[in-house]
Amino acid sequence: MTTQGFVASHAKDAKFERGLRSFYEYRDLGIKSATEGRVDAHVIRAAAGKEFSSQPHLHRTTFQMVYILKGWIEFEYEGQGVVRLEAGSCVHQPPSIRHREIGHSDDIEMLEIVLPAGFSTEEVDSVQT
Repeated sequence: MTTQGFVASHAKDAKFERGLRSFYEYRDLGIKSATEGRVDAHVIRAAAGKEFSSQPHLHRTTFQMVYILKGWIEFEYEGQGVVRLEAGSCVHQPPSIRHREIGHSDDIEMLEIVLPAGFSTEEVDSVQT
């Protein structure tokens, strides 16, 4: 039996910090450290008082999933058009799909799971719908 990599994260201990996007705050769930960088999982929420701005971009991932916990968010996805996600919605973003956020509610909260943890993000000219 092994306990290496075991982690438990509790809401009462939650710390949100600024991350990839300035208009969001991110709560690290400890998965990146537990998996030695193979997987990252975090809760993302809107940062109060920050103006939203999103450019078309893509992520160099092998897996990315977003599950909406609270509120709503709209994305424009390459080949899909505009997709609105609400509490209980889930989206798998294929590796390197071009997308951009169109908007979100002030109370947006989402769980994101991504492989690898150290993925890169690249801005692109547009999203082809």
